[in-house]
Amino acid sequence: MASSTTDRDAVTGHYARKVLQYGDIIERTVKAAKEPGFTEAGWDELAALLDVAKFERVGNDKVAMGWDVYRGLLMQWATTTDFWSKFRRISEVGNLVFLELEEHNTPRGGAESVVNSCTLYEFDAAGKLVHLDIYLQHA
Repeated sequence: MASSTTDRDAVTGHYARKVLQYGDIIERTVKAAKEPGFTEAGWDELAALLDVAKFERVGNDKVAMGWDVYRGLLMQWATTTDFWSKFRRISEVGNLVFLELEEHNTPRGGAESVVNSCTLYEFDAAGKLVHLDIYLQHA
């Protein structure tokens, strides 16, 4: 059964709630990444949602990466950029979730970049995130 909503508080789908949790962890960890002593272990809460052995993220320019490379990318990004997002819509169909956001990134000393994103999250039978496909609209 499919469900879709533009009201974050009305999200009821099991996987859709996990995706919202994923986003909350990202935003929290991006803030924490600027604190002294932050290490890759700071991403362990996010990793707990994934099957890190099977996980694949496909992002800009169709670049695919596993968890270890993605965690390194997150480290580099989070320690140099302020980030927040505005929820637009979420849809759950089976083990797939489509999340639309307006993403705001401000690199240190740089101008804010705003993009619309649509990310496809795929979960396995154990309820672990195994795949991300990220689509961006730039101004």
